[in-house]
Amino acid sequence: MPLHHAVLALLTRRPNHGYELKARFEEAVGPQWGGLNIGHLYQILERLVRDGYVSRSQVTQTDRPDKNLYTLTEAGEAELRSWATTPWVRVGGFRDELFLKLLGAVALGPQALAALIESQRQTYLSELAGLSRQRRAHADEPLVAVLIDAAIAHTKADLGLLDSAAQHLGPLATAQSAQAPERSASGARDDADEAPRGRAG
Repeated sequence: MPLHHAVLALLTRRPNHGYELKARFEEAVGPQWGGLNIGHLYQILERLVRDGYVSRSQVTQTDRPDKNLYTLTEAGEAELRSWATTPWVRVGGFRDELFLKLLGAVALGPQALAALIESQRQTYLSELAGLSRQRRAHADEPLVAVLIDAAIAHTKADLGLLDSAAQHLGPLATAQSAQAPERSASGARDDADEAPRGRAG
């Protein structure tokens, strides 16, 4: 539950209420991660309180409604330390829609494959240009800069994947295209076979 642990990390410095945590999270990770939904954040805080990792107290305010203040407990710090010092292991595989698009383009033949690869290449190059601008804008924010560097590295790797796809899938797409007339002819023969029976009825 990475977001749960990120909240614990933010609470190591000082207690916070919900909207402060939201703002601090978004400032810490920068634009690449995206915003944190406040409703989801409060669900996370409720679970952390229930698990004993965070305590909640109410702060009275004279000019506005009372607010809840969340404080990291000793159990929460121990949980954070355990999580933050162990390696991350990918468990979900690589479920990237691009691979499904490659499947579809190969089935349609070499022209479709080439069109997909070229359009995807232009998309990645555009993403790289945007990431480079973000990297310059956040050069003085180390954590944000590392996240942007990771996005740049992933995008460059994706560009390399397109070259691999063109090399390895091109022959397969050509073979699929060569089989297409056979399938069409077979379908036409089937239709012709069915037609007399249909008229006889």
